[in-house]
Amino acid sequence: MSTPLTADTIRQAPKVLLHDHLDGGLRPATVLDLADAAGYRALPREDAAALGAWFRESADSGSLVRYLEGFAHTCGVMQNEDALARVAAECVEDLAADGIVYAEVRYAPELFTEAGLGLDPIVEAVQAGFREGERRAAAAGRTIRVGTLLCAMRQNARSLEIAELAVRYRDAGVVGFDIAGPEAGFPPTRNLDAFEYLRQQNAHFTIHAGEAFGLPSIWEAIQHCGAERLGHGVRIVDDIKVDADGGAHLGRLASYVRDRRIPLEMCPTSNLQTGAASAIEDHPIGLLTQLRFRVTVNTDNRLMSGCTVTSEMAALVEAFGYGWADLQWFTVNAMKSAFIDFEERLDIINTVIKPGFARLMG
Repeated sequence: MSTPLTADTIRQAPKVLLHDHLDGGLRPATVLDLADAAGYRALPREDAAALGAWFRESADSGSLVRYLEGFAHTCGVMQNEDALARVAAECVEDLAADGIVYAEVRYAPELFTEAGLGLDPIVEAVQAGFREGERRAAAAGRTIRVGTLLCAMRQNARSLEIAELAVRYRDAGVVGFDIAGPEAGFPPTRNLDAFEYLRQQNAHFTIHAGEAFGLPSIWEAIQHCGAERLGHGVRIVDDIKVDADGGAHLGRLASYVRDRRIPLEMCPTSNLQTGAASAIEDHPIGLLTQLRFRVTVNTDNRLMSGCTVTSEMAALVEAFGYGWADLQWFTVNAMKSAFIDFEERLDIINTVIKPGFARLMG
């Protein structure tokens, strides 16, 4: 007999997360601790619950200035190795507690150099934190593996440098590269040298595209830069026309993305905050799932959006009536799309994900 779908039972399911920002997922109490230790006096609240609420309200405000101010605070308290290692370890603990068995967590090393830290010590501190988090999770009876994605900020001119950093640490747990930051005015092709280098090095990369900007951003990311996955990619729906009777007609780009099984790293709550839809039930993920694009379900920024993979999936269950088979499909999609080797992906699917869902499906 199938287990009822609730937030508690979804949390028990083995899940996979591909799009999660380290500096967008701190515990509010940790932000306060780190601010106190660093003498950081700019926080807007002095109580953990109130601070957490402030981050979520800022993300929901519709003001990009307020939204970005949240990251100024989290990055502001993450400017030394101890802070970076602590945040990374707690990130892994929190993901494991949510039932995540494999995660790729991303961050931009260039954002943590304000106090003089070099890029290599930043990566090494975060990697040490991730490994510590995995140890703590194992001690609590939860197995999780975390891979790292290094981001370059697309408005800056350090993409090749960060790509080289990602390749330098790929045998130490860095599984890929990404570009983040504002899409409008900063197209992916500004970073072509980085993507050419990564391809030459047989390295993996995803690109934030089709979140705040439209089809040209997606087209450039795929056809010029060679993106293996799309960070968000929600605007691919602009290339799909739906008739009054519900029939869908895919344009050439949408067809290409679906036919090539290019993964979409979708983050429903975050997409609502950035204006992709007015409510979960109107989110393009419903249509894209129906049309069998390779959809994956992600958090983006757990602190700012006040979400987990469990809460995202629970919201989709309520909005679209999804069952366990659909949640398993999202999860297998994500594991297939991970930037680790084929045998490892297959092993997690066959020995962890499918048996875990089978127990819940009855």
